[in-house]
Amino acid sequence: MMTLLVLLVIALGIIAVTQMARVYEITSKLRGKREEEISPADNRMNARFMWIFCVIYYAFFFWLLYAYGDKLLPVSASKHGMVLDDLMTLNWVILFIMFFFTNTLLFYFSGKYYFKKDRVAKWYPHNNKLELAWTIAPALFLAVIVITGLKAWQEITAVAPPGTPEVELYGKQFDWTCRYPGKDGQLGATDFRLINDNNPLGIVTTASIAARLAELQTEKDATEKSIEAGYDHLPADALTKLEHHLGKVSRMMDRIVNLRTMMEQDIAANKEASKYAAGSDDIVIKEFHLPVNEEVNLTLRSRDIIHSAFLPHFRAQMNLVPGQGTVLKMTPTITTDSMRDIMANPEFNYILMCNKICGASHFNMQMDLVIEKKSAYDAWVA
Repeated sequence: MMTLLVLLVIALGIIAVTQMARVYEITSKLRGKREEEISPADNRMNARFMWIFCVIYYAFFFWLLYAYGDKLLPVSASKHGMVLDDLMTLNWVILFIMFFFTNTLLFYFSGKYYFKKDRVAKWYPHNNKLELAWTIAPALFLAVIVITGLKAWQEITAVAPPGTPEVELYGKQFDWTCRYPGKDGQLGATDFRLINDNNPLGIVTTASIAARLAELQTEKDATEKSIEAGYDHLPADALTKLEHHLGKVSRMMDRIVNLRTMMEQDIAANKEASKYAAGSDDIVIKEFHLPVNEEVNLTLRSRDIIHSAFLPHFRAQMNLVPGQGTVLKMTPTITTDSMRDIMANPEFNYILMCNKICGASHFNMQMDLVIEKKSAYDAWVA
């Protein structure tokens, strides 16, 4: 009911303003006043309105900061995030200065130099010193922004030192999977051709290769039988599709055999240091945990299309590109429990989201992230 009353009041207000404008138009015609003729009083009134609007404009701006300031993200929970926050603060300071400077001048001059018949504008087409000043000043501001930005970028994207713990985030429509190294501390090699129901990440091991070859052999045998049985009654295009599929399966088996040979040679040459020897004890799980105050390399992979791993509270985002791995280096600095105290919200959880619109269930592609002390993290891994 209250909503209806508010809408009625707004509608009546619009009608009243429209009718007043119509009355003003009719009276102007009766007085013989042309619509394009603006009186000095109207000009003066509009000029004063410019100054009044400037005050209202700034008041509304500060009200927005007050009303919605608590809706912003809290303090950054990562080491590099603090660098980004400082860089953002510097940009906001520069923007605020220019915002108030330019808008104040805009409204002041609009109110002061309104049209008067006896006022003549000065023709001032060129001033080298003035042009130099407004070229150098923005250039200096931009130089500060670019230099500080490059410095932050180099710090954030620097290669992590050898031995940095590694965790893999694997995205697909529409969920996340995490992979942690086992006791050897190293993630094993992967290959998309080994992906099946029992090996969703395509981890390369002797067992996964054997299982995948057995699956493909079964599929190959079934396709050959279908071709043999269908020569008499299947149409030519159906037989062609079966033969194409048989060729595809055969080529896939040959490539997996080559992969097995390469794996055996690499293990023989590098022993336990081989990536192909490290996959058998990897932990594949639908949970995401990281230790606080320890740098970690997040290796990001996608099965299907481009996704984007977005951790807003850590100021971290990186694309997942099918066919290649991308790396995001991060050092968490605030545990989940500590952030709950900061936020005064016992239900708070860090969240991993997809920031690329990847399909119908994109909105639901998310996973909680738990940041905890090293002892609790080690106990969870164990």
